[in-house]
Amino acid sequence: MALNNQEQISDNAERDPYAVLRNRDLRLYLTGRFIASLGQQMLTVTVDWELYDRTRQALPLGLVGLTQMLPMILFTLPAGHVADNYNRKRIVILMNVAMAAASFGLAAISAMGAPVIWVYVCLFAAGTARTFLWPSSAAFLPSLVSRQEFPKAVTWSSGSFQLSAAAGPAVGGLLIAIFHHAAPVYVLNALACLACVILISPVRAHQPAAVKEKMTLKSLGAGFGFVFAKPLILGTITLDLFAVLLGGAVSLLPIYSKEILHAGPAGLGWLRAAMPIGSLFCAMILAHRPPLQKAGRTLLWAVAWFGVATIAFGYSKWFWLSFLLLFICGATDNISIVVRHTLVQLLTPDEKRGRVSAVNSLFIGTSNELGGFESGFVAHLFGPAIGNAVATGAIISVVSGGLGTILVVAAVAIIWPQIRTYGRLEG
Repeated sequence: MALNNQEQISDNAERDPYAVLRNRDLRLYLTGRFIASLGQQMLTVTVDWELYDRTRQALPLGLVGLTQMLPMILFTLPAGHVADNYNRKRIVILMNVAMAAASFGLAAISAMGAPVIWVYVCLFAAGTARTFLWPSSAAFLPSLVSRQEFPKAVTWSSGSFQLSAAAGPAVGGLLIAIFHHAAPVYVLNALACLACVILISPVRAHQPAAVKEKMTLKSLGAGFGFVFAKPLILGTITLDLFAVLLGGAVSLLPIYSKEILHAGPAGLGWLRAAMPIGSLFCAMILAHRPPLQKAGRTLLWAVAWFGVATIAFGYSKWFWLSFLLLFICGATDNISIVVRHTLVQLLTPDEKRGRVSAVNSLFIGTSNELGGFESGFVAHLFGPAIGNAVATGAIISVVSGGLGTILVVAAVAIIWPQIRTYGRLEG
């Protein structure tokens, strides 16, 4: 009878979507992350707007992704090693301070009208800080909750991020429309990073004492070794990597907003917000229901529908239809985020979480940034050959990316059958 009561309590806790939010430390972490992400999303839309406004070319938008990808390639493995050998909370705090400094630099460059090259220098600095932040932050979350609570914590963490990502572009677009200048938005992002530092400082994490290892090729490669030894993790990460790489319509939204949908800066902000709003909607549904029963198949179908919606968006010339299609892309993408992050953290021992999280961030982060470069490059390459150099190139880039995403889903389902048969997503 006592065992049945204990099982009932556990079942109630699992089904209560708000139980995990009663954890003070998790609330502080999520609030700080929300504020920092809000500022970052405002910065992203503002950088794209300023660069396109100053250059009137697609390639500089693609170079934003390339600039932010380079630090991931150069520093991801050391970042994972640092996350496993030093206090993760301290790293999160220091990297937020570094990102604040980079944002103040962008504000100064924008206010003075300095050459565009300096924008890329600051973006590289911010990208370096984020490269060290991501694995420490990802490995920090499991230390705030129990293993059983972790899937719900991931869902709320994803929802927190998506809420900021939904509001950030809209607010950023509105501020650009009001000030007609990027500098105030950069300053607000810097202040958001500092607010995150203040909120996370009192968080009490339960990180085991690290047994420090020397930084050797073997220790740096431990994360890769673990990922390649776990087909379920490798397949899930690979699926996300190529789906994001090929489905990078977001980087071309300034072109769609101005040249195809004729929506202006405010419309650009709403288009930027569409995917996060869809992701937030999906996160709320996942938080209020039991763990996914057929997580693997759900993941594959979700990414396939992401590709279909991307193709339809590429052809759309009606603003609100385009918004709806990006909303669907965001909702389906959130399923992939929750499944992947839950599997990566739960299947990895704590002493390797930093390095495995670094590999995960390398795969997904570089695909985000390289996807932006790929989209801009394809638009730049094919546009001049057919009709309107800018608009036609953007359409070709987005549609071909959606088709590629669907092909990737089929390939992953065949190569890693473990994903098709993976069932209940739980701790």
